Amino acid sequence: MFAIFKTGGKQYRVAAEDKISVMALPGAPGDVISFNEVLALSDATGTHVGSPLVAGASVAAEILGHKRSAKSIAFKKRRRQNSKRKRGHRQDMTQVRIMEFLTGGAKPAARAAAPVATDHDHAGIAANAAAAVVAAKAAGIDTTKFQKLDKAIGEADDLELIGGIGPTIAKKLYALGIHHFWQVVAMNQADIDGIEHEVGFKGRAERDHWREQAGELMAGKGPRAKVDQKRAATLGE
Repeated sequence: MFAIFKTGGKQYRVAAEDKISVMALPGAPGDVISFNEVLALSDATGTHVGSPLVAGASVAAEILGHKRSAKSIAFKKRRRQNSKRKRGHRQDMTQVRIMEFLTGGAKPAARAAAPVATDHDHAGIAANAAAAVVAAKAAGIDTTKFQKLDKAIGEADDLELIGGIGPTIAKKLYALGIHHFWQVVAMNQADIDGIEHEVGFKGRAERDHWREQAGELMAGKGPRAKVDQKRAATLGE
């Protein structure tokens, strides 16, 4: 079975469990969305071709994450005018997993039951906060003053208190499932390389000592950067 649908001005031919990247769509990882512009659908009852759309048909998909496409270069030069211009562009994209094909106007579930999968599983990041202590000791961070790790489940930490992480990078880290200081502490080099590849801050984590700063914040110390100290003060820390 397969379906051909249109979104973002492009057409896609998909089967169940296919993973594709489409133009950026709203939603969080794990959300289920539906593509209603189905041009053709092949199922157990036969092949249905729309004119232009198949009535009542839709494709249900789970959002896996958001990323940016490879950079495309636009270069323009005017001969003998001493004029040239080079611009790069990376398109915002959404990765989705095709779940099922729906007919008769049926609606998909609001949330996927299966856990979200991404291109990088970041297996080195600990599954629980206790592993952060082991990772911190290996990195030479003093763990004797670590506060309780209750935030391992629940409200996310403010990653912008780590010097070198601004609103844009923090948003990308949250989208990748990095919500807590202990997760930053527990990163190994493979995790950092994978995340740098996805969000494009190559070398910054090591240069700005993200893991060490996260460990200090867990230990109850204030942020290093003055601007982050002001931010912490406004949050009542």
